[in-house]
Amino acid sequence: MTLSARPLRLSTTEGGFDAALAARLHWSADTDAGIEKVVADIIADVRSRGDAAVLEYTNRFDRLAATSLRELELGQAEMKAAFEGLPARQREALENAARRVRSYHEAQKKASGESWSYRDADGTLLGQKVTPVDRVGIYVPGGKAAYPSSVLMNAIPAQVAGVAEIIMVVPHPGAQNALLLAAAWLAGATRAFTIGGAQAVAALAYGTETVPRVDKVTGPGNAYVASAKRRVFGQVGIDMIAGPSEILVLADGTTPADWVAMDLFSQAEHDELAQSILLCPDAAYIDEVQRAIDRMLPEMPRAGIIATSLTNRGALIRTRSMEEACEISNRVAPEHLEIASADPHRWEPLLRHAGAIFLGAYTSESLGDYCAGPNHVLPTSTTARFSSPLGVYDFQKRSSLIEVSQAGAQVLGVIAAELAYGEGLQAHARAAELRLKR
Repeated sequence: MTLSARPLRLSTTEGGFDAALAARLHWSADTDAGIEKVVADIIADVRSRGDAAVLEYTNRFDRLAATSLRELELGQAEMKAAFEGLPARQREALENAARRVRSYHEAQKKASGESWSYRDADGTLLGQKVTPVDRVGIYVPGGKAAYPSSVLMNAIPAQVAGVAEIIMVVPHPGAQNALLLAAAWLAGATRAFTIGGAQAVAALAYGTETVPRVDKVTGPGNAYVASAKRRVFGQVGIDMIAGPSEILVLADGTTPADWVAMDLFSQAEHDELAQSILLCPDAAYIDEVQRAIDRMLPEMPRAGIIATSLTNRGALIRTRSMEEACEISNRVAPEHLEIASADPHRWEPLLRHAGAIFLGAYTSESLGDYCAGPNHVLPTSTTARFSSPLGVYDFQKRSSLIEVSQAGAQVLGVIAAELAYGEGLQAHARAAELRLKR
């Protein structure tokens, strides 16, 4: 049987377009009640029994026979040996990717992650002190596949931010991947444990006899991991609850159709729920992209996943203009947004909501996934309307600095007392008034 992928064809000139688009975009972050119950039980058990519970669940889910959690810890020597044992070309590619990711996040820290202060006219000092989180946990998926790039994207900005301890957890199958372990060593992971799932998140959030408690947990995972992160939020910080991967391509018809079709494939191959959307005002070009999809799909090793994703969640949308395409893109607020145009800088100012924007025909989203430099951990499911990519700032916190001069106290004290009396908080008012000169 020949596989086919038929993304939904829509046009903004057709009646019911808005409803059809909303239906195609719909994805619920709500987790199955059965998963929620399992995760709640695991977290409670890990809080109660610590190492013993983590070990029990890990042995059960990963089919292991470990007798202690110490057996599941990876040392620095093992990670370094994995790095040194890589084939030369693979090691060089990993080093180059890490260097670019590090350079980008160092620039990000300089631009938005430094302390600052100033003094006003009466000598009062006001400012902000930026300090790193002490200890973070990074969750690296590793059940069905290994993701060394995810290690780089989570650990390097933490290290650049100045985090002292970076604890990596990865399911046992993923820990067998030498490239992943090499990435952990290169990116500065302090300790690593071959544990995954809700039990790993709980161990990081609450600590056990062996796994240290962290201040923040970052990194993607399956529905059990997402549910666990949601439940431990408040005890620890988290980066985000990620949904299925997404790409939206704005095309003016000047980029080879094969390139655009393959970029749509690049997200569709993640899983059946991934979403790939094309917005273009040229109907003939959209037809050309569909022909490219038909021609190239049989060549893809993950053709079945791609076909399901494109057919069930993909869309090829004809717009009235590129301007309208930009408006729709802002409504979608995609994780990855490609501007496949001869003049991408004409359209970029019109785009307000996206996790990452890829400018021009030569900027494939896949380059951002691995080695361009900016972080590939991005907001999904329209959350780019209010959230940002993972960055150095996610591993820092900010403290306000206030040093009021004697002269400043005479001005601010009067203002504060007046407002405090208005709120009925006399002690607040008197604390300010006691510093006034009589």
